[in-house]
Amino acid sequence: MTTTDMREARSEDAVGTDEGLLRQIASALACLSRQRTVPNPVYPAKVQNAYNRLVLHCLRRGEEPPGSVPQMVRWAGERPLIEWPLELPPDNFPGAALLVDPETRLPHQLCLEWEVSAADPAAELFENERIREALAVCRAAKAPQAYTAFRALLTSRPVLTGAELALLGGDPDCGMLLHDVIKRCYEPVPASYLRRGTYRQCARCRCLMVPLLHGSHRCELDRCRRDGTSDEGTPLRADKGGVFQLSRPLRMFITSPGLAETDLQAALEKKFGITAEMWPNYDAYDLRVPLSERRHWAVDVKDRVNPVLLARSLTPFRNEPPYDRAFLVVPRYRFRDNEAYGRQFRRNLPEDLADRVTLLDDQAFLRLVVDEISTPRDKAGDPRTEGGRRA
Repeated sequence: MTTTDMREARSEDAVGTDEGLLRQIASALACLSRQRTVPNPVYPAKVQNAYNRLVLHCLRRGEEPPGSVPQMVRWAGERPLIEWPLELPPDNFPGAALLVDPETRLPHQLCLEWEVSAADPAAELFENERIREALAVCRAAKAPQAYTAFRALLTSRPVLTGAELALLGGDPDCGMLLHDVIKRCYEPVPASYLRRGTYRQCARCRCLMVPLLHGSHRCELDRCRRDGTSDEGTPLRADKGGVFQLSRPLRMFITSPGLAETDLQAALEKKFGITAEMWPNYDAYDLRVPLSERRHWAVDVKDRVNPVLLARSLTPFRNEPPYDRAFLVVPRYRFRDNEAYGRQFRRNLPEDLADRVTLLDDQAFLRLVVDEISTPRDKAGDPRTEGGRRA
């Protein structure tokens, strides 16, 4: 092996090690944000191990390490990722991204995305566990409509009062079958969301807004926080049963993209009179778009900050129900925030997947639908492409 080869191999090893450290730090920050009491010991093992590894990493590179776990958290809220002593490909640094919101002190979605991509299989389940449970129950009961209603519930009602949660047990759409699963999706709202006896719901997504020190409120979802509007939200008071909200990973990775999915469905109906089927065949993909009796497109909608992690997470679309083309659709604002979003995605997409899925923003997808339905086609010669890939 030449000297150059050895240098490049060491560099690749460092990148892999540094990426593992970033995942570990993200998992530690997410773990801290979920604590409701002071445990004994004060910091769980995964938090202490992440801090210890970061300190050792800094010392090896001649960098001043954070002096404590709280200082590591301050780093996450004050230092953009690009300023951390980590050797990572530039694609992994979306601008001046922080892992923690400096005002709410809660992990940004970017932090949770790194946790999801962690090597620890348990981290992969924190959002999918309840979804898989609901899928298993609905498949056993041969009730695909119940699963569709369940997903619609998590998208449209991220916050419920105690009375509303109890009443779902009698809901014929999904509550009678999935009430136990639904109850495990929601958790009591921490007192930190309460101000002067009132909670505030974001008027756009209906998630609870976080009170800030200077008196205003902020929505946790990127789609609402980044649209340039200031919204104090809608007041919500608890009933005797309290107030419950979806766990934060479900709000980030089910409610947020679910809103983008339903927005796309509504746009297809309004603009073209197309009724897309949501989460067909137990979530084979997000939308099945009928363009004619014989032509259908399969669409998965993702609202991810990091296109690199999105490209790496691709798995196959299921082929039932069948489709002609597969699309991965991302809200337009992600491309505005990161003009290299598409290029970074394509660079990190394995070659064997490159011709199996098309990445578009939601507006570009709607324009493509216009072109498709306005172009006459010979049905007998309409080719059918099997397969596709799913993020």
